[in-house]
Amino acid sequence: MKLANMIGDRFRETPADCQIISQIFMIRGGYMKQVANGIYSLYMPARRIVRKIENIIREEMDAVDGQEVLFPVVMPADLWRESGRFDKIGSELARFKDRGGNDMVLGMTHEEASVQLVRGTPKPESAFPFMIYQIQTKFRDEPRARGGLIRVREFTMKDAYSFHTSQADLEKYYGRCYHAYERIFARCGVPEVVAVKSDSGMMGGSISHEFMLLTDIGEDTIVTCPDCGYRSNMEAADCIVKNVPVGEEPLTKVATPDQKSIEDVCRFLGKDPVYSAKAVVYQENLTDKYIIVFVRGDLEVNETKLRNFVGCEIHPADIGEDCGIVKGFIGPVNFAGKARLLFDKSLEGCDNLVCGANEEGYHYTGLNLRRDVKFDGFCDVAKTYAGAICPVCGKPHIAISRGIEVGNIFQLGTKYSHSMGLQYQTKDGGFADVIMGCYGIGVGRLCASVCEVRHDDYGPIWPITIAPWQVHLCAMRADKPEVKEAADKLYDELQKAGVEVIYDDRPVSAGVMFSDADLLGVPVRVIVSPKTLGRGMVEVAARDKSFRNDVPVDTACQEIAGTVRDMLAKVNDVE
Repeated sequence: MKLANMIGDRFRETPADCQIISQIFMIRGGYMKQVANGIYSLYMPARRIVRKIENIIREEMDAVDGQEVLFPVVMPADLWRESGRFDKIGSELARFKDRGGNDMVLGMTHEEASVQLVRGTPKPESAFPFMIYQIQTKFRDEPRARGGLIRVREFTMKDAYSFHTSQADLEKYYGRCYHAYERIFARCGVPEVVAVKSDSGMMGGSISHEFMLLTDIGEDTIVTCPDCGYRSNMEAADCIVKNVPVGEEPLTKVATPDQKSIEDVCRFLGKDPVYSAKAVVYQENLTDKYIIVFVRGDLEVNETKLRNFVGCEIHPADIGEDCGIVKGFIGPVNFAGKARLLFDKSLEGCDNLVCGANEEGYHYTGLNLRRDVKFDGFCDVAKTYAGAICPVCGKPHIAISRGIEVGNIFQLGTKYSHSMGLQYQTKDGGFADVIMGCYGIGVGRLCASVCEVRHDDYGPIWPITIAPWQVHLCAMRADKPEVKEAADKLYDELQKAGVEVIYDDRPVSAGVMFSDADLLGVPVRVIVSPKTLGRGMVEVAARDKSFRNDVPVDTACQEIAGTVRDMLAKVNDVE
């Protein structure tokens, strides 16, 4: 490919409203162009990167016995009604009516379509397990589209679905896909991607993992323990604290005029928030029933864990006047309001707490939950924090970092097969629900994520396995016949040798030529100039500056092709 003929402009100025490195470089470098909020067209360089990522994914999915299929983008709403998700998912799911008045949806995920594809006459037990996968465009009306390809509304996704007759068989295959994912990310040049325990969310299922690329710009919060290797998404992380009893005191009502927040109350009373029971109020989305969570005063509620515990969607409460809840003074003693009370286990072992007295202007001191309140037990709905106790090794060394989710895997169980009638015939002639697994990778997001961690101040440094081209050939002073002739010849030789080359023979300055080369991020740069030819050489350099060599013109093609092969082998050499 000649750079002079390639569409897509490259420029030095930082585009307006660009928030992160990958978005800046991929717009400046002519990789993509915004069409609407969260929707992009891809130019040739990005399309070539995405295609290579897709091919790596295909190879690894085929290696674990995957069968590539293709689901429709548009589906009848009745499929989603069968699974129960049509009414449970909010406006993220794009709904419309076709010309016949039928309810339709744009696919944001394809569990329903996968079940519809394989169901019919129940297959015998001997036909299992099997896995199907696709690489498909999806649409999710994301309310927080940002960061270029990191969070978009229209996106390319690889999703796979496996089908099993036992939980043990699912777990065995789940392990194979887990390792296939490790190979995919290593081959894409980001072996540092880590798997973390995660929340299954709307996908359902009991066990799930997210594959995270750790970076400060990530939207996900990752909980880790450096001592034992424990890793979890914040949404699924246990919160374990150790409370030190300070001795029981009598329950005493005290005046706290105009002190409504737990921080203000504790400051007013000279108490540490650790020794307080903070009330956080929510409502169920469908019924508006109140839920009050009592949690240790220095901690926050993890809304994902709370949502999973209560089994429904929730939102922060708008406290009405007739519900019996005294805003700012809520406590569990003699509570007479209309609400479900929950007690987080961060309060377990505390014996002298501050809490609301359910009366305007008053709080209690000396609260002992076991003594003063009747309740069923503790739940784990608090958000963990740096320095908390690790749930695996028990050491108080929990650390918090940020990451981008680039893939996920779920053990779905029978969530979709049961509701949609996907069964298999057992050996004794009976029927049973098929057990499912689900495995996703965001292709565009992976492309942008690699750029986030593989760049310098001047542009991306693409791993050779997914780089848009393997070699960037720069003909400096192509107006000179000897340079043009030597560069043209090398371009032809490299192409015949199977090397992917982007060739820049434009009549531009060295500064412009090298700036464009930096933005394109091709891993091997070859420079042909009057200066190098005067030595009978061409210059071969790595985009990441790991090497720079003069190579004889006569053997340049062989040596460059050998360098490319060695670089490919190094990245692809993963177990």
